[in-house]
Amino acid sequence: MIARLEGAVVEKREGSVVIDVNGVGYLVHVSATCLAALPPGERVRLRTYQHVREDALDLFGFATEEEEAVFRELIGVKNVGPRAAQNILSGIEPRDLATAVASGDVARLTKVPGIGKKTAERLVVELKDRLATLALAASPRATAAKGGIAEQLEQALVGLGYRPQQAVQAVEAMAGSTEGRTLDELLRDALKRLRG
Repeated sequence: MIARLEGAVVEKREGSVVIDVNGVGYLVHVSATCLAALPPGERVRLRTYQHVREDALDLFGFATEEEEAVFRELIGVKNVGPRAAQNILSGIEPRDLATAVASGDVARLTKVPGIGKKTAERLVVELKDRLATLALAASPRATAAKGGIAEQLEQALVGLGYRPQQAVQAVEAMAGSTEGRTLDELLRDALKRLRG
């Protein structure tokens, strides 16, 4: 599996780039956002997803870990393949997609090229919980209010097996009582709240 490529951008095409890695040119499919961020002739590092079929071996590239994570969630949805997922990410930023899915905004999703009403509804149903943390990070209120310890607490709860949405709710419930306390103390309190 090819998980990452580092090399020079030798060619940009519509929806793809050719990356020269030690004399070998790899054709990598990328979203419009990623394509715009790649300077021709410059050395770049792309995260990749390798898709193998009977008749083809395709590489899909991502400039950020976030974009790759959302892509992987998208291809887990019924009837959404890698090309469709890449097209969706060309029409909407990963965080905007997560916010629209988390809020059930089917109307916003159907404005993205390649997403019809049925696909939008399927995305909301199948990805709502899985993109909840990213949606929370995208909200202005969360960005302003969320400090380092709150984020660490949320990650610790998810690491213990709680769903992202449960972790977010527990952290929000403790918003006024985090100052001056250690992560261990906060984690004990959060677990008490979650266990009732």
